[in-house]
Amino acid sequence: MPKVRVVPESVPCECSVYEEIENNINTVMDDVVAALTRPLSEDEKSPQTKAPEETARIVFSGVTDEVNRFFYRQGWGDGLPLIPPTEEAVKEMLTGTDLPADHVVGMIVPRLGKATVEKIAINAVMAGALPIHMPVLIAAVKALVDSKACLGTYGTSTGSWAPMWIVNGSIRNEVHINSSSGALSPGDIANAAVGRAMGLIIKNIGGARKGVEDMGVLGNPGKYSLVIGEHEEKSPWDPLHVEQGLARDDSAVSLFFPNSFSQIWPYGSDDKGILSAIIYNLLPAKRGLTCIILTPPQALALSKAGWTKKMIQTFISQNATAMAYRHPSYWHPREGKEWLPVNAMDSVRLLRNAELIRVIVAGGPGNFMGIFAGAALEGSGVAWVTKKIEKPADWGRVVNKYKDLVPHYALY
Repeated sequence: MPKVRVVPESVPCECSVYEEIENNINTVMDDVVAALTRPLSEDEKSPQTKAPEETARIVFSGVTDEVNRFFYRQGWGDGLPLIPPTEEAVKEMLTGTDLPADHVVGMIVPRLGKATVEKIAINAVMAGALPIHMPVLIAAVKALVDSKACLGTYGTSTGSWAPMWIVNGSIRNEVHINSSSGALSPGDIANAAVGRAMGLIIKNIGGARKGVEDMGVLGNPGKYSLVIGEHEEKSPWDPLHVEQGLARDDSAVSLFFPNSFSQIWPYGSDDKGILSAIIYNLLPAKRGLTCIILTPPQALALSKAGWTKKMIQTFISQNATAMAYRHPSYWHPREGKEWLPVNAMDSVRLLRNAELIRVIVAGGPGNFMGIFAGAALEGSGVAWVTKKIEKPADWGRVVNKYKDLVPHYALY
């Protein structure tokens, strides 16, 4: 819309003070009326748009430092050094899939960029990913463009939401996705590069650039990478992808957008101590999709006491409460209050829909647990998204080529 009429106003972003909103809007109403009623100029009637420029296939040649500086100036990176996506490197990356290079996996908002298999591979190379990560990345893009993931909101919101990727199935071990000690810490190519590649894909193909389309106020370190595998071998329950309707033998990636993370110490190592710590540490302002990460010993303790994942979700939904005056809906003028109690001191549930909650088992020895929360208000249509990972026909050969690429730490 090259000739759209714009009337700027000065209401603070996401303001909830009616008087301030009204005063600032009243100040510009005459300009709004004029912009809506003034006859169009000839230029406005027939605006001229620029034809998209043809981009050369090879955009830059040089040594690694020169490539990185050029890419950085173009805004194509994430601030860390990039691997130059040469023709040879991209060709090798494409060995991780049977799909043709020009196959469009999806259209990524906000620019509706076409996520072809080759463009996914280019960003994967830049992120330091390996060909064995391509099936995960392709499935992750499918999850990203699913309307229930709501990337259109969370990729550009002021809320600084970060995509969290949870990987299930045999592919976890085949590509060395960490689900044990330090799974969310640096040190594993798969966890680091898969998340980083998806961040570059969202930015470079989807067009969500920091401070331009991505309006996150504080930002989020999880946007560098937030990838974890579920430790299925140590779990007494069905893994996440089975809960989401896939077969146990399938491999899958699940997606949701949190913007906060709490690492908490349970009040005891029995079921009462574990569950009490969860319900008393949920934040009232986080009323959407929530992921509880339990360590294998915590999961075993709950299972021995008769708890299933569904029972845990229901318990959290029914018992995580706060006094009404501590709930955002009590204060916010735009939110419906029909379900709030009359007495501000009465308790209200924080997560009224148990389907907002998922429980996974991950992490190493120790007694800490994790709560990822913040995505999607209930009733908004946003849901957990899980996509099956499709492996290429010669998957065994690709895996065998990179099977020994794992860290071997010297023992002191």
